[in-house]
Order: sequence, then structure tokens, then C-alpha cells
Amino acid sequence: MNTILLVEDDEIIGPLLRDYLGMNDFEVSLAVNGKAGLAAYKSGIFDLCILDVMMPEMNGFDLAIDISKINPDQRFIFLTSKNLREDVLKGYSLGAFDYILKPFDSEILVIKIKNLLKKTAKAERNNKIGKYLFLFSERKLIYDHKTIKLSQREADLLNLFYENAGSVINRDVALNCIWKSDNYYNINTMDVYISRLRKYLAEDKNILIENIHGKGFKLSVNNK
Repeated sequence: MNTILLVEDDEIIGPLLRDYLGMNDFEVSLAVNGKAGLAAYKSGIFDLCILDVMMPEMNGFDLAIDISKINPDQRFIFLTSKNLREDVLKGYSLGAFDYILKPFDSEILVIKIKNLLKKTAKAERNNKIGKYLFLFSERKLIYDHKTIKLSQREADLLNLFYENAGSVINRDVALNCIWKSDNYYNINTMDVYISRLRKYLAEDKNILIENIHGKGFKLSVNNK
């Protein structure tokens, strides 16, 4: 289920939009001002942020700037009654995927959100591994808004584990997929890379890369 941070100070629009998005299979966290929105963002991982522009404590533009300092790849949609050209340009310059004027059609907004998330998910191949966000195309692991930069082979190996989570990956298959050879040198090298991945993922105790004796490896994620 995709997660959305909705930051909207209007006492009517905020709850109504939160509930409508929830009815359309989104998990929504609602914050009623910019300061509360930043605190909510720091406590979770969100696929999309929908930000009102005019808010108390901190406006939507400033909130987007602060969020981008935490995660430069975060996606935004701005909601506003301000249609001045300079405001629209500022919104897009901050990385907004859309700048929607109030009043708006909630059904159209949902379609836009679904299209956006489908398009960007295909392009970026963002995967969740336990409490981590794995950005394959960016070669990044994000946990608690801390970013670990992966090498290309680390990213390829982790992606192989992710796509086969719960199943045993034969050692020779992994070697030939990533290193194109199963010689002795590459066997030792892969063991080093797996040790690195275990270290990177150590913050979530529910994630385990198991060594299945005589067979290979298995990525397990206990979500209970």
C-alpha cells in the first residue's frame, strides 16, 4: 500500500481528503501545519507528499525545502488557491510533480496520484525491504532518513535477493548473475559483499540474509 503525507490546515478539506484517499487504498498521515508535517515526515517513509502552500507555522514551499534536505528524491504535489505565475513556477522549481488549484476534483486527484506513483515506481524501482527503502536506480538504501550509498554490484546483489525474497538463491546462480563467473576469487568477493549488505541492513532485526549450507542464500523479512 502506498503511503502519503498530507499536510493541510483546512479543518474540512484535510480530513475529507484523508478519508477519500484512504477509501482508494492509500495509507494517509494527516498533519495540520508545516511544522507538524515535518515532524510526521521524520517519523515515517512516504511515497508522496501532498502539501498545502498557505499554512501556519511553516508554508508548503518551506516544508518541501526541508523535506528535500532529508530526501532529495521525495515526490511532491502542491495544493493551493494561489494561481500567480511566480507561485506556480516556484512550486515546480522545488520539484513538484503537480501544482493543483483549489477547489479541485478529488477523483481526478486520485487518478493523477495513481498515474504518478505507477510511472515513478517503474522508472525508479523503489522497493521496501522491512523498514528500509531501496532505490535501485539510485543505488541507495534509506532507513530513518539516513542514506547508504551502494556500489553497483551491491545494488545488483541486493536487488537479486529482493526479487527472490523467501526463496533460496543458488550461490552459482548469484555469481553468474552479478559477476558473470563462479571462479574462486569471485566466490570470496561475493561473501564480502553479502557481509556488507548484512551490515547495512542491521538496523532492522526482522531482516535476515541466511547462508543455507551447501545451497546458497535466502533473504527473509519477518513483518510481524
